[in-house]
Amino acid sequence: MTILDSARQTFRLEAEAIANLTHKLTSDFEGAVTAMLRVKGKVIVTGMGKSGIIGKKIAATLASTGTSSFFMHPGEAYHGDLGMIGKEDVVLALSNSGQTDEVLKLIPCLQNNGNVVIGMTGRPESTLARNSHYHLNVAVDDEACPLSLAPTTSTTAMLVMGDALAIALMNQREFKPEDYARFHPGGSLGRRLLTRVGDVMRREDLPIVPPGLTLADVIIRISDARLGVAVILEHDRILGLVTDGDVRRAM
Repeated sequence: MTILDSARQTFRLEAEAIANLTHKLTSDFEGAVTAMLRVKGKVIVTGMGKSGIIGKKIAATLASTGTSSFFMHPGEAYHGDLGMIGKEDVVLALSNSGQTDEVLKLIPCLQNNGNVVIGMTGRPESTLARNSHYHLNVAVDDEACPLSLAPTTSTTAMLVMGDALAIALMNQREFKPEDYARFHPGGSLGRRLLTRVGDVMRREDLPIVPPGLTLADVIIRISDARLGVAVILEHDRILGLVTDGDVRRAM
């Protein structure tokens, strides 16, 4: 098999796995979205190994699209981080086998705490699936890995299912660009939608000049302020603006 053929086969296998997820959706998906939509606390995502890495991305996507969420490492949880979980939180647990020991150890604690548990596994009969309030089936026929060992297709399926949850929640909330911008104030969208004139321009920043000032002095004030403009002010009343273009034309 050539290098390009290997890539094409990987794309094909993973694309087929994603397409097959459509047939695995049940009412549990609706139940999971409803639970996450109504949660009074946070959505806490957990998973071990590669599933955990996917879980971190899912938690980040949820958090940035209106669902308060964070990732909790199951190993650390069993050694104290369970204190992060409140009774009103929803837990999204990821495990392809549904038998990951570090994740299963959390189940009794979550049950005693009264948390809603959403399990995302590739085995509907697994321990995690059977002990979840809602199960999201991400089973795949084959891994893209030629040894069928390295998580490849299975982690892609998890990632896409996580995206499906986030998008469904966005649609239910009628999430708008302005909402997205609130969680991304540092991005171009956030700056465009949220930045106001007062955030970038204040009176103390403006070069203010009286109407009787000489043109030479106005040029100095414009140059010092580096804003390309001076405001002509008299008795707190703006008479007009002088721009560097005005100065060039006058000279």
